[in-house]
Amino acid sequence: MNKKSTLDLLAQHRPYDETESLFRDQTIAFVEKNDAFWQRTTQDGHLTGSAWVISSDRSRVLLIHHAKLDRWFQPGGHADETDASLLETARREAMEECGLSSLAHAGQGIFDIDVHTIPEKNGEKEHLHYDIRFLFVVENMEEGARNQTETKDMKWVDLTAMTKKNVPSSLRRMAHKLTQ
Repeated sequence: MNKKSTLDLLAQHRPYDETESLFRDQTIAFVEKNDAFWQRTTQDGHLTGSAWVISSDRSRVLLIHHAKLDRWFQPGGHADETDASLLETARREAMEECGLSSLAHAGQGIFDIDVHTIPEKNGEKEHLHYDIRFLFVVENMEEGARNQTETKDMKWVDLTAMTKKNVPSSLRRMAHKLTQ
C-alpha cells in the first residue's frame, strides 16, 4: 500500500465535524510515523477499510453483527497484502462479509474516518483501528449472504433510524452525512 497516496487521500478528506477532524489528524500523524501503517503486525494500531453500503434509493444501510466484537457495524476490516488501497480493502471486506458483488463506489474519496480502540483478545493486545470508510451503493438489496464465520447477522436498516441518539456516534455521524 502506497504511503504517499494514502496521505494524499487523507489530506483531501473534508471532515463532517470536530470529532472527525481530530480523527483525520490522528490518522495522518500515525501514517507519517509508520511505514507499515496498514499491516496488522503494527501492534499499536493500523489502518482498516470499511464500507458504508447504502441502497440505491439511499433509504437503507447494510449492517453486520460482528462475531468477535458482538456489536453491529458496517462491513470492513484489515487490509490484505494484495490490497492496493484501503478502497480495495473496504470493497473486498463487504463482498466477503456480505456476499455482495454489485458494489459501486459512490464518491470521490473517503466518506468517513473513525479511530477506535479494539480490546485485547486471543493474545492480541489492545490497539487502535484507524478506520477509513468509503461509501458504496448496491443496486440489488436481495443480493448477498452473510459470512457465517465472521458475522452473526446481517440486515438492512432504515437510514433515518441510524440518526437516533441510541445509535453509536460513529454510525450516527455517517447517517447524518446522508440525511441532512
